[in-house]
Amino acid sequence: MSQGPLMIRFEGVSFSYGSLKVLDKVSLEVGPCETLVVLGGSGSGKSTLLRLLLGLIEPDEGRIFVGGEDITLASAERLVELRKKMGMVFQEGALFDSLTVGENVGYFFIEHGMRGRRHKAGLEGLVREMLAMVGLESTIDQMPSSLSGGMRRRIAVARSLIYQPEIMLYDEPTTGLDPATCENLCQLINQVKALRKVAGILVTHNLDDAWAVGDRFLLLRQGRALWQGPAEELKAMPAETLPRFFRGDEIPGFPAAGAPSSVRP
Repeated sequence: MSQGPLMIRFEGVSFSYGSLKVLDKVSLEVGPCETLVVLGGSGSGKSTLLRLLLGLIEPDEGRIFVGGEDITLASAERLVELRKKMGMVFQEGALFDSLTVGENVGYFFIEHGMRGRRHKAGLEGLVREMLAMVGLESTIDQMPSSLSGGMRRRIAVARSLIYQPEIMLYDEPTTGLDPATCENLCQLINQVKALRKVAGILVTHNLDDAWAVGDRFLLLRQGRALWQGPAEELKAMPAETLPRFFRGDEIPGFPAAGAPSSVRP
């Protein structure tokens, strides 16, 4: 279990799209240099958690803290600054097809009008550094369409790292990739955590990904937190626990929905 102040905290967060309840009083915690894996089937509310954390939508109730700051009270201008603390890797990578790999990775500085602060050689050097971290410096002048799915996902990680975020968010990052590429991407996620000391949230329904990167787990079903706690505690449960969870079966010994089984001291 990580020591030190929490990087992310949800306190009783609920959210609905119209009459559809997506999240129901969800609480979670992520410490420094710790990856929380959010497991759940389609429609369980996994991606909505990330959108709330980024301030793209507002909770109906509850509070959300990033680095100790309550983002539900933040102004629009402050939210822009808080988002700079968070790197996001979307499904499929979400690269700009009309830009080269290097332009994609350096897009943050262009978007925020920072090109003038770094001459061209300096910006290129920074882009190359990020691409080298993900093992793809040689692709700097290529177009995304010429790369494999796994390579595009790694480029997306490099793009997120260039502004030195404190938190990394991964939304089903291995969707559509073959097992070997999934394993390589999970190794990269762990490498980023170790080298950059970032906290992270990864949402997935892929158990291989989950076990490869997760320090703590949150199990979501129909918007409610059935269980959360350290990976070791989940691994020690009966082998049928997670299959039953994904099937929607009742799980003997689980705490009531919404009540975490493990609380930090």
